[in-house]
Amino acid sequence: MSEATEVRLAKRPHGLPAHADFSIVDTDVPAPGPGQILVRNEFISVDPYMRGRMSEAKSYAEPYELGKAMYGGAAGAVVESTVDDFAPGDKVVHQLGWRTHAVVDAKHVAKVDAELAPLSSYLGVLGMTGLTAWVGLHEIAHFSPDDTVFVSGAAGAVGTVAGQLAKLKGAKRVIGSAGSAEKVRFLTEDLGFDAAFNYKDGPVAAQLAEAAPDGIDVYFDNVGGEHLEAAIESANVHARFAVCGMISTYNDTQAVPGPRNLMKIVGKRLRIQGFLVSDHGAKQPEFVAEVAPLVTGGQLKYSETVVDGIRNAPQAFIDLLGGANTGKMLVRV
Repeated sequence: MSEATEVRLAKRPHGLPAHADFSIVDTDVPAPGPGQILVRNEFISVDPYMRGRMSEAKSYAEPYELGKAMYGGAAGAVVESTVDDFAPGDKVVHQLGWRTHAVVDAKHVAKVDAELAPLSSYLGVLGMTGLTAWVGLHEIAHFSPDDTVFVSGAAGAVGTVAGQLAKLKGAKRVIGSAGSAEKVRFLTEDLGFDAAFNYKDGPVAAQLAEAAPDGIDVYFDNVGGEHLEAAIESANVHARFAVCGMISTYNDTQAVPGPRNLMKIVGKRLRIQGFLVSDHGAKQPEFVAEVAPLVTGGQLKYSETVVDGIRNAPQAFIDLLGGANTGKMLVRV
């Protein structure tokens, strides 16, 4: 068969990842064994959490192994199958990305309908990032209509969905932060956020206070750091925080001081909860049943930043950590 290509972790990054931390290796296309299928990947997902897996530090996720292909969400077509449930041509999603071809145990593969929605959407708005937004809003923050919601990193794959879902479900006000004037425009003009601001324009606390003069009831945190401190400052009594990630600290090489206003958690009786979407897989059918019609009907919009070519995957990841994406960052293999 034709040649396959893998992106491997060559060394563990110190600070922001660099091209030297990756190696791109051409190899033979693998053959599936009993109970397995061979998938030709068409899209691979590039996500901030992958930065943590590049480190040896103890974490909730197993670290990537040096010299071996990295992995993460992928969508593609079955090339060869040894099981009855999958046939060549079936469109599927799985977790062996960062390569052109993957041999996957059939029990770890999900079939998707690429006629209902584009294949790439099953890695984003209808996949892990969409489910993350849905779970964070409903299961963790216990969103209610008339809540004022603040979403940091709002122009990213998770943030765009979280803000729109809140608005569609009757939020009193939805506010987002982003890293450029164009992203701010995108949030307010295209996605219907009530307000948005560029966190690079000035102190986040001051900008959030202006955007939310009556305070916030829900904070969906993708950023941490200064954003978290600002959210505590603007929080109303009994506000709920769903902490999804803290991308502002992912490349730090030293411990970063926490928010200076933590004592306000007590007086405001805040509930702050971190979560992993992997703990909520059982909610996937309910999520898809609710969100897929919103996507196909055009009520919930999504954006993708697509980089072409598996060999450009390292640059796509570096760009993601630098905020170059709007919506979901993908590599078209």
